[in-house]
Amino acid sequence: MKSVMKPLLGSLSFLILMGAMSPVLAAGEFDCMIEPAQMVEVRSPVSGILQQVHVRRGQLVSAGDVLATIESSVERSAAEAARFRAQAQGALLSAQNKVAAAREKARRMDELLEEEFVSAQARDDARAELRLAESELVAAQENSQIAKMEHRQSVDQLNRRVLRSPFDGAVVDQYLHPGSMVDGGEGRKPILKIAQTNPLVVLAILPFTLFPELHIGDAVVVVPEKPFTRETAARITTIDRVIDAAAGTFGIQVELDNAKQDLPAGIRCKLRLGQ
Repeated sequence: MKSVMKPLLGSLSFLILMGAMSPVLAAGEFDCMIEPAQMVEVRSPVSGILQQVHVRRGQLVSAGDVLATIESSVERSAAEAARFRAQAQGALLSAQNKVAAAREKARRMDELLEEEFVSAQARDDARAELRLAESELVAAQENSQIAKMEHRQSVDQLNRRVLRSPFDGAVVDQYLHPGSMVDGGEGRKPILKIAQTNPLVVLAILPFTLFPELHIGDAVVVVPEKPFTRETAARITTIDRVIDAAAGTFGIQVELDNAKQDLPAGIRCKLRLGQ
């Protein structure tokens, strides 16, 4: 996935121009723009055939929702085989039984040696068999653990062919359709573009004379343009540390909660300070 900053930069350029040309609307009130928190182009990390796109343009998505799937029959079969190997217990049970039998034999040999019914060599041979059986049990346990790790790796490989939304937002555009070839290499073409619409960010350009008066966390009120006129309280999250000397302005950013997804991005607004 690759962040797309051009829309935000374009809006910021518009605000800089607007801040240089437009006077303050009222005491403590300034023009602003409501934008997505980020724009992301969704690309596949692997090569394959695009099997299905589960969303459409304009659709709202939540973090974790499946956006698209890449054909994965081979990876699914590999994951199933790895799962079977991870659950296989035959070699482990055989090694455990062998250890139990060798331990019992060594115990009996110790008793018989005390009664002088067997030689010390026979007792030593029984103990050697026990150590060998215990080594085989350790190897079986290690192989079982490796099989479980290989299964997890196979599942991870399969999951890479399922593309999910990284945040709450909306689908902005669709570039590829089912049946298209997707490339997991450099310069790969995106499948979708999605915008993070919760939270939204508000961009405003203010005169530099206000710079000493503003601090991160200060309360403001954002009023979207009609027909979205609901006033929303918010707080400043970012203050530019470099003044635009030519325009005599600086930028601030406000984070706007949009959990209900009732406010679109890309609209103008008014921002009131000192609330």
